[in-house]
Amino acid sequence: MKRFFLAALAFLTLTLLLTGCKKETASDDKIKIGLNFELSGDVAQYGIAEAEGAELAIEQANASGNFDKEIVAIKYDNAYNAAETSAIITRLATEDKVSGVIGPAVSGMAMAQYQAGNQYGVVMISPSATADAATLDANGNAYDFAFRACFIDSYQGAAAANFVARDMEKLKAVVIYDSGSDYAIGLYNTFSEKFTALGGTIVAAEAYIDSDTDFSAILTKINGEDFDVIYIPGYYNQAGLIIKQARELGIMVPIVGPDGFDSPTLVDLAGASNLNDVYFTTAYSNLSTDPDQAAFIEAYKAKYGKEPNMFAALGYDATNLLLAAIQQAGSSDPAAVQQALLNISGFKGVTGTITFDEYHNPIKPVLMVKLVNGEQAESIEVQP
Repeated sequence: MKRFFLAALAFLTLTLLLTGCKKETASDDKIKIGLNFELSGDVAQYGIAEAEGAELAIEQANASGNFDKEIVAIKYDNAYNAAETSAIITRLATEDKVSGVIGPAVSGMAMAQYQAGNQYGVVMISPSATADAATLDANGNAYDFAFRACFIDSYQGAAAANFVARDMEKLKAVVIYDSGSDYAIGLYNTFSEKFTALGGTIVAAEAYIDSDTDFSAILTKINGEDFDVIYIPGYYNQAGLIIKQARELGIMVPIVGPDGFDSPTLVDLAGASNLNDVYFTTAYSNLSTDPDQAAFIEAYKAKYGKEPNMFAALGYDATNLLLAAIQQAGSSDPAAVQQALLNISGFKGVTGTITFDEYHNPIKPVLMVKLVNGEQAESIEVQP
């Protein structure tokens, strides 16, 4: 009886081991890429566009024949909520067993993900988390597994100041910013520092909060000041309203902003006729004649029936960076992918050629786009 029991136990153990092996093999028959994006909430325009860019890149990779396994996207909506963002990275790393994660779009959500994701050892690439410290731990060192496909705020803030002071020759600025946004505060500080170093003066700095929709008090107050440019380091949802209300009050000076302006909703909120003499820094413009970018635009239009914006392009590049690392590593294991990412140099994306610095930030150009009646009319490269 004892011998029978031991034999049965051995058989059961072997069965469980084989079942476990079969399950592991089944989980390895696909390359899984997590998408953790703001698909609802105040900045959904960013997350939706980036998810679309990511899914296009995955579709093209599957059609290319360059991968011996099917690539699948596992997509979640973090709803622009830090707690949900953190829960999603845990799920992607521990349950879904992804090779890497693309997203979130904005810095606050990326920072909510990076620490947890780094502990799990899963590669994360945010297309557009621009806050300088987003990829850094408490000691100022880059998280091993945290990367981004965008330039940082200090880079674009300094480039905007350079453009205003040198190219536009405007030296008296008003800044209108969201006092509760790390993105806005970082851009404001960098712009101000560079602008004053170039001989400019910040005539006034007026703060609002995220929920504000009526900016008449701020605009009426600054209307009595002597200034020749407004800098709004914010997202499209507030910037559109500020621009509309400023123009309606007769404030016609140039208005300059960051990449957060890049959304079709900016036109909806501000009105096309109010979007003249408006400029914003960006990593991407559809005005480029680069053939790879033209191919991306056509593929995106064919899939989604609309023109891509910067966020779609960044989502596309971030995903292709991850896919290039998987291909270079010859493995979808996150640790191998992370090492391959560290060694990527001169990656040609539609938002520029990317090489990572020691903090896992890409070294790439900044573009300044000029709007005419809400349409991109001119794009020039600017330096920080």
